[in-house]
Amino acid sequence: MAPHPPFWRTKSLAAMNEVEWEALCDGCGKCCLLKLEDAKTGELYFTNVACRLLDLTTCRCIHYADRTRLVPDCTRLTLDNLGTLRWLPGSCAYRRLAEGKELPDWHHLVSGEPLAVHRAGASVRGWTLSEREAGDPEDHVIDRLP
Repeated sequence: MAPHPPFWRTKSLAAMNEVEWEALCDGCGKCCLLKLEDAKTGELYFTNVACRLLDLTTCRCIHYADRTRLVPDCTRLTLDNLGTLRWLPGSCAYRRLAEGKELPDWHHLVSGEPLAVHRAGASVRGWTLSEREAGDPEDHVIDRLP
């Protein structure tokens, strides 16, 4: 008997339950980087500065359940806003699935390895600063996300 295909291949994002939705996060931490927007042009700039709640080793939020209360401008990713968040990285599982793409081989749901995102160099581990110590984010603009 053939094994069942994984949920992300058989369910739409809209059909996923909360546990499945949350499991899609690869733990890269890229969505937790501070972004700057040029008020005149709307151009978006990434920085190597992470939200003060991001653990720079695990690349996970240290207060995930309370993040939007503790950081009022933290964006909670939902099906409704997924298509409007132009700052989501191309490697993001939510974005990839919404665009009809496969998850990358290093994604923990594919590889079975929770730390594969770090070994693949697809996370913010090792090249970011916490906003608690970074100073002005404008001094930390990067050319592109790795």
